[in-house]
Amino acid sequence: MLIGDLKEIIDYSIESVLPENAVKSNLKKLNIKEEKLFLLSIGKAAWRMANAAKEELKGKIKNGIVITKYYHSQGNIEDIEIYEAGHPIPDENSIRATEKALELIENLNDEYGILFLISGGGSALFELPEERITLEDLQDITDQLLRSGADITEINAIRKRLSKVKGGKLAELAYPKKIYALVLSDVLGDRLDSIASGPTYKDEITTEKVLEIMKRYDIKMNENLKKALEKETPKNISNAQHIIIGSVKVACDSAINKAKELGYNTLLLTTTLNCEAKEAGKFFANIALEELKSDNPIKKPCAIIAGGETVVSVKGNGLGGRNQELAYSFALEVEGLNNIVFASIGTDGTDGPTDAAGGIVDGNTILSLRKKVIDPLVFLENNDTYNGLKEANALLKLGPTGTNVNDLMILLVGEKL
Repeated sequence: MLIGDLKEIIDYSIESVLPENAVKSNLKKLNIKEEKLFLLSIGKAAWRMANAAKEELKGKIKNGIVITKYYHSQGNIEDIEIYEAGHPIPDENSIRATEKALELIENLNDEYGILFLISGGGSALFELPEERITLEDLQDITDQLLRSGADITEINAIRKRLSKVKGGKLAELAYPKKIYALVLSDVLGDRLDSIASGPTYKDEITTEKVLEIMKRYDIKMNENLKKALEKETPKNISNAQHIIIGSVKVACDSAINKAKELGYNTLLLTTTLNCEAKEAGKFFANIALEELKSDNPIKKPCAIIAGGETVVSVKGNGLGGRNQELAYSFALEVEGLNNIVFASIGTDGTDGPTDAAGGIVDGNTILSLRKKVIDPLVFLENNDTYNGLKEANALLKLGPTGTNVNDLMILLVGEKL
């Protein structure tokens, strides 16, 4: 019963942050004056956001481009070119699609405004390197940062300096054309300068801070990269308007509401969880143990919920993602316990370079591995939690959801049997 309830809460929460309704309801708030619009939509939710805008604005959108992750497009959209590209590391298609978008923007006449739809993943998908920076440079730096344990704000601070379109640079390139941006946030605190690396928002990170990040995580760079990092980014943008239309808080609130409906006492821990994934797993396990022992911090049956984005410092060569590592770490700590179930979910439906959204685990997850005479610690030590959860039949697979608002963690503890 607990697992069934958990899956129902997950589905309801993700449904609440699907972009279609949010796009349509917020278009009215933009006060668009131009009669003709060019549409640029980037990120994992780009196709759904673009399709909703096209339906709502009918003939006002004359042309445009969608740039989304591989396998996230859902077909043709009239008058819109659709590109799929690499994520979380940019590839040739990222460059090609961005070059095409800039070419079309450059050729727009003065009658046009730009409707810019932004969702998580935009940093990798919308990319054109600065002069003397190669795609290989970007791929190497991105890979180093992802493996270092740097958080998304730190990673995007670096990406801005190496790109011609990030950190407010797209707004400068489009000036004086007006840009109307609807933003689906995947960044803790909903920082507009960090979501998709802020293509149309002023960069609030200093050069000193950028170089400090590179030093802290011991990121290797050549001389061209160092020069690009030292070049200042735009600090004043006057031609762009932004509205945040969805975030992890909405998903967490929906999870709370559904859990209450199902009869659980509820507690929202935080919407800004940001730490090592395996440490977060241990933390949630400690809460579960406390609940089983003493009905603390809330009376059972209970649903304890959090949102955020953890990190993984990669030391092994296995397959996994932060949600899978978090869930697996939890499972190790609650081995053999009854009446608890836990999930950590990437709301976009994909976690790291895998086809799983995360993991859904309980006290039997690790026991099932021991029955197969498998040492469960090996998977965590090698950052191979995808295969650990797969062996335990505990992977959570949702497929691409069409949205992306950080990660959701849900712990259910039932009444004593």
